Amino acid sequence: MIDEARKIAESYEDITIGIFGSHSAKETGMAAKAFGLKTVVVVQKGREKLYTKYNRHLFDEVILLDSFRDLVNEEVQETLIEMNTVFIPNRSFAVYIGYDAIEKEFRVPIYGNRYLLRAEERNYERGQYYLLEKAGLRYPKEFRSPEEIDRLVIVKVQQAKNPLERAFFYANSPEDYHRQAENLLKEGVIDEEGLEKARIEEYVLGARFNANFHSYALKDVFGNFDFVGFSDRRQVNLQGFLNLPAREQLKIDVPVKNEEIGHFGVTMRESKQEMVYEAGEKFIDACMREYPPGIIGMFGLQGAIAYSPEDEARLEFVIFDVSMRVPGDPAIGPTSPEMRNLSLKHGIRIEDPLDLTMMELKKALEAGRLSETVT
Repeated sequence: MIDEARKIAESYEDITIGIFGSHSAKETGMAAKAFGLKTVVVVQKGREKLYTKYNRHLFDEVILLDSFRDLVNEEVQETLIEMNTVFIPNRSFAVYIGYDAIEKEFRVPIYGNRYLLRAEERNYERGQYYLLEKAGLRYPKEFRSPEEIDRLVIVKVQQAKNPLERAFFYANSPEDYHRQAENLLKEGVIDEEGLEKARIEEYVLGARFNANFHSYALKDVFGNFDFVGFSDRRQVNLQGFLNLPAREQLKIDVPVKNEEIGHFGVTMRESKQEMVYEAGEKFIDACMREYPPGIIGMFGLQGAIAYSPEDEARLEFVIFDVSMRVPGDPAIGPTSPEMRNLSLKHGIRIEDPLDLTMMELKKALEAGRLSETVT
């Protein structure tokens, strides 16, 4: 599929930026428009109003489908190719289309490495933990069975009715695990299949940071990568719990749901930032070895700064999740000092992390090297 996609890209004389009408679509549209590029948004019926009414100015074309899965229909793909579309992958694209279809059926050029999207899955044998191991990066200890639990753990289990979100819960013993799992099953929040595939890992006591990066295909032009900023998550209904004093929290007998509802920008002490840059560099190198041509475009290392168990005086970056595509953190544009730094570095005004994507795509098109940026 890579050869076909690159051959299609070589025939493009201009480009249209394509995006799924979900997760970071507005962000992508704004960045593309800032660089004078045409845009097309693919939307599922019933979810189109945000794009076709309230933000129609961001998209030159709208493709309305009965189901997101219809994106791989031949006539839809031909329409996108006729528009000279380069598609920007986001999480919704990966979940609703599916990795097999993306790798084997979707002919439209993708900015990035389509074969790395699958590696985001925790249960995939060559997934994110495999790559973190190859990169020599620290990630939380996993417990293979609830009976092994000997400390506070977080259980990451898929929600039964939402393929994009997980229903995390916390436990400190096997008995605590089984009690909470039984309640969540009874309430229909999770199902047996999700629980069977759940990951049980130590809870990292530290300050959370989502570290967001951009890795370039045209490394001879832009360098290896840029760090674009830190963020953290807002989650429902966890945020409501955290807004209450501890004694009031104990009065609430409902399951905590870590469903993501938004992000906010954060900063880190400069004396500790080097370890984060080094983590991004090591992860890029590991992906290059394991999934050539490696990471192209944005990715995120989500973790926490915590004390090392080997040396309690030393802080380390512990990574508990990886995003292999646009992390979906629009807050880091206006809130990140790194974004202002990148404007100075590249000599043009950069206001949004996805501006870096558009900058590389535009440069690649002008130089006749567009095929190097897509798979």
